[in-house]
Amino acid sequence: MTLLSVNINKFALLRNSRETNHPDLEEIAKKCIQFGAQGITLHPRPDERHAKFSDLPIISKLVGNYSNIEFNIEGYPSEKFINEVNKTKPNQVTLVPDPPGALTSSFGWDCLKYKSLLIDVVKNFQQNDIRVSLFVNPSIESLINLSEILPDRIELYTFDFAKNFNSDQEKAIEPYLKVVHFLQQNIPSISYNAGHDLNLINLNFLLTKIPLIKEVSIGHALVCDALEYGLKDTIQKYLTITKR
Repeated sequence: MTLLSVNINKFALLRNSRETNHPDLEEIAKKCIQFGAQGITLHPRPDERHAKFSDLPIISKLVGNYSNIEFNIEGYPSEKFINEVNKTKPNQVTLVPDPPGALTSSFGWDCLKYKSLLIDVVKNFQQNDIRVSLFVNPSIESLINLSEILPDRIELYTFDFAKNFNSDQEKAIEPYLKVVHFLQQNIPSISYNAGHDLNLINLNFLLTKIPLIKEVSIGHALVCDALEYGLKDTIQKYLTITKR
């Protein structure tokens, strides 16, 4: 089974647009859990245009009421981010290389260029008993030094897969299969997550081809689907796939 973590950033974006607490992010997270989600993801960016750093302790406390629910915090490892994550102590931190003004996460880490930074940050979080996942491209070349950085997991950046899925499914998945095969052969201790542009159409194919994926983090597509099906039925539709 693959765990479904719901990224609630888009609900936070809606909240922030009116400068009120509606929708209440804590209530949204609680509903997601009640409807079957096994995790909650937040990605606070420096401008806090959706999730805010002040949301982290609130959602952390909520998730802490459930023994089987995970809290995942995504973000770029700035000094503020590192301090806030260590203070919150989520189950998992996902390190993403997006610059401060980025619209969304649009590429994975270059483990050659950022080797020193990543070694230090990964070790920092692991020493605080926080599982570390590293956002990576579907490219073996970008994984040079990963064996020294040694995160607990990598998150496959699935934008390219989703983009190419409708035209050629087998071609779309091929680079991801190569990365997984490479890691199984060379760094077998690393586990796999996946995220970005996954939806009700392409998710089953991905998980069928890479059943080792432990967790998918889905936000934008899930919120869009909720406009049509409602939040409860939408989460159930995703769980039907992840619990295959």
